[in-house]
Amino acid sequence: MTTPTTAASARCLIVDDDAQVRQALARVIERQGLVCLQAASGAQALQLLQSEGEVPVCISDIYMPEMDGVTFLREVLKLYPDIAVIMLTGVAEVSTAVECLQIGAMDYISKPVLIEEVRARVSKALEKRDLVLQNRFYRQNLEHRVRDLDRRNRESLINGVQMLVHALEAKDSYTSGHSMRVSRYAVKTAVRLGFTGDWLEQIRLGGELHDIGKIGTREAVLHKPGSLTPEEFEHVKLHTALGERILAPFLAGSPTVLHIVRSHHERIDGAGFPDGIGGNEIPLEARIVSVVDAFDAMTTNRAYRPSRAPEDALDELRRCRGTHFDGDVVDAFLSAFDDVAALPIHL
Repeated sequence: MTTPTTAASARCLIVDDDAQVRQALARVIERQGLVCLQAASGAQALQLLQSEGEVPVCISDIYMPEMDGVTFLREVLKLYPDIAVIMLTGVAEVSTAVECLQIGAMDYISKPVLIEEVRARVSKALEKRDLVLQNRFYRQNLEHRVRDLDRRNRESLINGVQMLVHALEAKDSYTSGHSMRVSRYAVKTAVRLGFTGDWLEQIRLGGELHDIGKIGTREAVLHKPGSLTPEEFEHVKLHTALGERILAPFLAGSPTVLHIVRSHHERIDGAGFPDGIGGNEIPLEARIVSVVDAFDAMTTNRAYRPSRAPEDALDELRRCRGTHFDGDVVDAFLSAFDDVAALPIHL
């Protein structure tokens, strides 16, 4: 079983046909407390892993004889999908490095390498790998555990889920703070539509937890820098129903939260997911989060595109009112946040 690692106990595999490069990298990385293994080619690296066992992090050159870095990357991730692979690339090889990110590499370092950059990238790769493993643990155990929880434990678990959402976002510059902003936007918009009391509290919680199902979405898909394939998009779409299924055992008495989690990607014209419902069939609370989630996504940098100006995002909401978005909700959002300069936007 793959487990989280500490620098003191971790091993790093360096794959490069240049022995001087390997040794220089090893000296830098070993000062971080890691034990370094070295291989002169992708084929030799695979043999070394077979004999020595899996390592948490690997640094591989792209151009090597016998088996290049791209082929090695594909093969090593098939055998050891939890290895955090960092690619070494020249200035002219950036497009190949991006291809490696799409295949599943965690990061890349441009040559000539800087000592502090190597240290930072290795540390970041180990931290992100540990987060992925913790994420998987929650995904595999959460549904089973919640069936036996009493009320106090259910409340504690909700707090834990919230902390997990925020911790996952904090590790990703593209989505950092997204759920909290969506929650804030949703509450102020809901007040304009007459929500009060417990109903409003459920909207707040639903805004925070609306993307919890993404703990079941593959990392490579979530952080893909380009357009998704049809298969990848279908995979992403599963997060709404999965989120509802995760939360349902201990939020059965909070249907508003479950409606938000399941239906915040439905569209007024019926072209959304997961159920393809439209108009007033979509719970109002989900229609609220649909609008504010879209606005925050548009005004935040993402792996696949830069952020849009707030004014452009507001124009897009107006353009799509009555088709993608509920017109009354769009109007309520515009009324609640009429001062663009005061919006809690993360750029």
